[in-house]
Amino acid sequence: LDVMDALGWKRAHVVGHSIGGLVAQALALEEPARVKSLTLMCTFSQGKQASRFDPWLVWVGTRTYVGTRRMRRLAFLEMILSRTEREARAGDLETYAKELGAFFGRDLADPAAIAMKQLSAATKYDASARLGTLEVPTLVMSGTHDRIALPEFGRELVRLVPRARYVERDAAHGLPITRAKEVNDLLAEH
Repeated sequence: LDVMDALGWKRAHVVGHSIGGLVAQALALEEPARVKSLTLMCTFSQGKQASRFDPWLVWVGTRTYVGTRRMRRLAFLEMILSRTEREARAGDLETYAKELGAFFGRDLADPAAIAMKQLSAATKYDASARLGTLEVPTLVMSGTHDRIALPEFGRELVRLVPRARYVERDAAHGLPITRAKEVNDLLAEH
């Protein structure tokens, strides 16, 4: 809201990805008149879903913190890319990881300093009981191969938000990056 106010925007189309989807939900619930439309990508209705105990999440998450820089980058890519997407870039995964660093504002070998604080804050958020009050046009997008924000979490959002539309794409958690044109076309349409 502070950013919108600073820009002089009375209303905006709001898009949230992953933990940002929780922030987008909170904004739409607290100030629905300021939200023209809501898009929730690869996200959850309850923050605890992001920090659930899952052996794969623990294994890959740990690998983003230990090992060589190359190993940490590849572990991060495993979190955001599907196996098919990684295999398609098998010869240049290291180069791709460096390119993606621009999207994330850091070398993927370096864990985001704020990540654990964000995850801790997210676990306390649960809007599921209030989502039925949303009257904002809502689009929910999931990646079929997303192992962080499982597609079932997106489908749950659609059940909770009145008249929400659901779209699932052949991607993982990096959906807005790996399927940028499709995502942008869906956003423009929405």
